[in-house]
Amino acid sequence: MYALFSAVLLVLIVSALVDIITRQDGQVKHLPKVLWVLLVIFLPVIGSLLWFAIGREYPAPAARSSRSAPRRGPASAGASAVLPARRVSSTEEELAALDREIDFHAEQARIRRLEAELAERRRLAEGRESSV
Repeated sequence: MYALFSAVLLVLIVSALVDIITRQDGQVKHLPKVLWVLLVIFLPVIGSLLWFAIGREYPAPAARSSRSAPRRGPASAGASAVLPARRVSSTEEELAALDREIDFHAEQARIRRLEAELAERRRLAEGRESSV
């Protein structure tokens, strides 16, 4: 029994230290990382429990939908604080968008070339009329 308790404490302490060390500074709350490490080393049980309770930043919970829960639209309270989800496009969609952009710019270049050609013809026609 004592060996099991010791093993659980060792796992708790090691996992707390690894979690503290591998986190970025922006994900650590209330104290700098160095102080959290020292707290876990000198007060292992209390430091580890405090780290997992208040020291680390947990990701926001994913919204779970259930049949009984009403669906909230963007007009619901607090919706202004939530950013809209970005739609991830596939590689094929990205390539199609690039092809459309290339076609658009090629057509714009063609239009500019035709307008320059038309302006040159008009200039030549005006030059012939004035010389006659």
